[in-house]
Amino acid sequence: MPPRTRTLRAATVAAVLALGTSLLATAPGAGAAEPAPLAVTDHCGNQCADILPPGENGNATLVEILGNKAFGTHPAHSDDQLDRYNGLVAGHTGLTDQKLTDFFNDASFGVAADQVESVTKPREDVTITRDKKSGVPHIKGTTRYGTEFGAGFAAGQDRLWLMDLFRHIGRGQLTSFAGGALANQGLEQQFWPQAPYTEADLQAQVERIRTTEGARGEQAMADAQAYVDGINAYRDKSKKGRYFPGEYVLTGKIDSITNIGEIQPFGLTDLISIASVVGGQFGGGGGGEVQAALSLLAAQQKYGVEEGTRVWESFRQRNDPEAVLTVHDGTSFPYAGKPDKARGTALPDAGSVTPEPLIYDRTGSAGTDKKAPVDAPDALKPLQGMYDDGVIPEGSLPGSGDGAQKKGMSNALLVSGKATASGNPIAVMGPQTGYFAPQLMMLQELQGPGISARGVSFAGVGMYIQMGRGQDYAWSATSAAQDITDTYAVELCEPDGSAPTKNSTHYRNDGACTAMEKLERTNSWKPTVADSTAKGSYRMQVWRTDYGIVTHRATVDGKPVAYTSLRTTYRHEADSIIGFQLLNDPAYVTDAASFQQAASHIDYAFNWFYADSRTTAYYNSGMNPVRAAGVDAALPVKAEKAYEWKGYDPAANTTDYTPFAEHPHSSGQDYYISWNNRQAKDYSTAAFGFGAVHRGDLLDDRVSALVEEGGVTRASLTRAMEEAALTDLRGEQLLPELLKVLRSQPVTDPALNAVVQQLDSWRAAGAQRKETSPGSHTYTHADAVRIMDAWWPKLVEAEFRPGLGDGLYDAFTASLATDESPAASHGPSGAHSGSAFQYGWWGFADKDLRQVLGQSVKGPLAKTYCGGGDLSACRSALLSTLKEAAAVPAAEVYPGDDSCKAGEQWCTDAIVHRPLGGISQKSIHWQNRPTYQQVVEFPSHR
Repeated sequence: MPPRTRTLRAATVAAVLALGTSLLATAPGAGAAEPAPLAVTDHCGNQCADILPPGENGNATLVEILGNKAFGTHPAHSDDQLDRYNGLVAGHTGLTDQKLTDFFNDASFGVAADQVESVTKPREDVTITRDKKSGVPHIKGTTRYGTEFGAGFAAGQDRLWLMDLFRHIGRGQLTSFAGGALANQGLEQQFWPQAPYTEADLQAQVERIRTTEGARGEQAMADAQAYVDGINAYRDKSKKGRYFPGEYVLTGKIDSITNIGEIQPFGLTDLISIASVVGGQFGGGGGGEVQAALSLLAAQQKYGVEEGTRVWESFRQRNDPEAVLTVHDGTSFPYAGKPDKARGTALPDAGSVTPEPLIYDRTGSAGTDKKAPVDAPDALKPLQGMYDDGVIPEGSLPGSGDGAQKKGMSNALLVSGKATASGNPIAVMGPQTGYFAPQLMMLQELQGPGISARGVSFAGVGMYIQMGRGQDYAWSATSAAQDITDTYAVELCEPDGSAPTKNSTHYRNDGACTAMEKLERTNSWKPTVADSTAKGSYRMQVWRTDYGIVTHRATVDGKPVAYTSLRTTYRHEADSIIGFQLLNDPAYVTDAASFQQAASHIDYAFNWFYADSRTTAYYNSGMNPVRAAGVDAALPVKAEKAYEWKGYDPAANTTDYTPFAEHPHSSGQDYYISWNNRQAKDYSTAAFGFGAVHRGDLLDDRVSALVEEGGVTRASLTRAMEEAALTDLRGEQLLPELLKVLRSQPVTDPALNAVVQQLDSWRAAGAQRKETSPGSHTYTHADAVRIMDAWWPKLVEAEFRPGLGDGLYDAFTASLATDESPAASHGPSGAHSGSAFQYGWWGFADKDLRQVLGQSVKGPLAKTYCGGGDLSACRSALLSTLKEAAAVPAAEVYPGDDSCKAGEQWCTDAIVHRPLGGISQKSIHWQNRPTYQQVVEFPSHR
């Protein structure tokens, strides 16, 4: 473990044993006198647990990185939560409440006397105590400033290199900072166009929070400054003490011999930059309207305008009546629905759409993977080329931008006290944020004036706990992805009155021919020990308008236009800080209603869940714009006053937002589940793929059965979560219908019948992807899993392509991939990422197969596609593709990658914690499960 500046005193150790005994009742305004503290009581009674693999410690010195590469050793607390997390795969079947801490941390407040590992006192008004088992920082401040300073100092101890990476990703400067690897080029090209800002833009966001959010805004920025001060204090100490992260040496920032070099100071604008990356990853929604328009045009071209639109709408499934819902009591929350008669829709002319160029002036290795290794010192040669494939492996962070699938992750299971054994509500919940080493989040406990919570915060914006527990309540979130991003078609013009072209850089804005604003970022790099990519450079360029960032060019009715992407959270990347401040304040959150009010101050699109000893609750947050009457949010719209958001002010990117009551919310429902599914009746989806079968069904079916039976415990709800985490959605939800079609006549081919029986046996056993015994690395029904993995893409194509035709089938698959199994290397988070079965054609296939079988279907597809609607023809298509799939060897189904050899099924599914620094981790068993997870049951309340 890197040295953590310690001031060990007996009196200090004694003081932290009752961590949190001085806490202020309210958050004072900036400069206000701090009121007398109130005592902190932990109402969870040892019934709160959490986990965040691989481990709390995310910093490693150069010596520790060398040790990891040479001997496989790990710094203390960098991997000590990994085996417990992995152990739930085998351990969940016999799980009891008493055994939960075999697989989770005790999330009680404070540190027991015999469990104190270290005490750090970076200032006289704050103490950081770390426990022996996990090394989590328990931060206690006697002043507000000290508390937040301690949070920043602890963040520096645990995530300094990671925070530095992400502030550069947010600014579009990753290659200049960490090297020109092709993956680094791709990553900054993904993120910067979605949040391109000047330094003045970033500072303006800081000032807006400070000056427009009242006392809470002033306090938030004071807290943020204290947090940054704490980061910088650790940055300075670690540099002088030579225990800073070793990646700074390997990327050429600091000389390992002379210590010459610098870790650049952090500032408040860095927090805005990091917030833009985090919010863009997990809290966005909407966009993709250009691709949606292209698929609509393809449908209209095939079937004609009226019938083509009907077919398209049946695949779009904005408000599918069979979709699993979080609010399932029938309450309606209309939003972004299909208008009876759309106004202002701006469909492109066929063949006219071209994406907006981003990269200019390439030199050297730009756009290539050309290497030019440096002459590394002998001691560093084992680490040479460590980042040749990028500091963040390609595909492991989500796609973003127009048409890209957002990372829809995280799940929650909450049960009312009416159905539990204790009579108190129970929650098992957490975010799926991918798997990295170190994680993007870090665990911490914060106790100070106006703050009392334990949980996780994204590194670099950890002033407050973002998901976790308070004194007598817990909360968490899942990505909601409702539509907060729209596409506008701005009419192009030339200032001299000449005819515009698609390349024009002026546009009609309230009648005037207005210049677009050019935003640029020039990056250059040279080879280092870590990244051998040869010297190179390029310039990124985007055009900003009052209607957002230009993403495409096209013509509409023959006139040149630019399509722009406008999201409500642009220029408001960190405004959600107010909501998080409220969630951490025990004087503010006292019940479900106050929790919902706090969550309503969070601008990004999230589903928020709450549990205390009395009730559970839910609230959907987000800056939902009020659209003009008749505007279809699913398609591009003309950039004219009549079709703008109501009350839109482009200078501050503000508008009218839907009020609290119109956001899906609920208290005291019998149970809640969320796995990024639909929120409520009439709350329209912002993307394809929310139909009759969704991975949320894996939770809903299990939790509803538990509730009906009654006597739910923390262990039984955790078992339900883990069963769903190991289940193949296709095997549980689609295979029964597929087997009905296949067995509508006897399967006379003995070999093929044996394959059908294999699949049926796997289905009957639970359709799980689980090894025979811990460590066997062989699935119990390995051949059936292989066959399904090979069959699904073949059967979907055979079912739909003949009827849709090549053009429309390809257009629909561009909006929604057909599959996202654990073995898939595509999808929003790439291979080895755990999260699976979010995006796919299972809902389409389910409806279509039931239509073929003559079963009742609510919200059917406009046409029946399998076999042209003929059961016998459908059966023949499925049988022929099944026969093909059964013959595909494992080496082709699982072709191998950097982590696995060809044919290694378990390994192909396995979770790999992608190294963001110099420390790597072992692969673990696949689980479709939150990265950070809480299990909570409060027996009492204030």
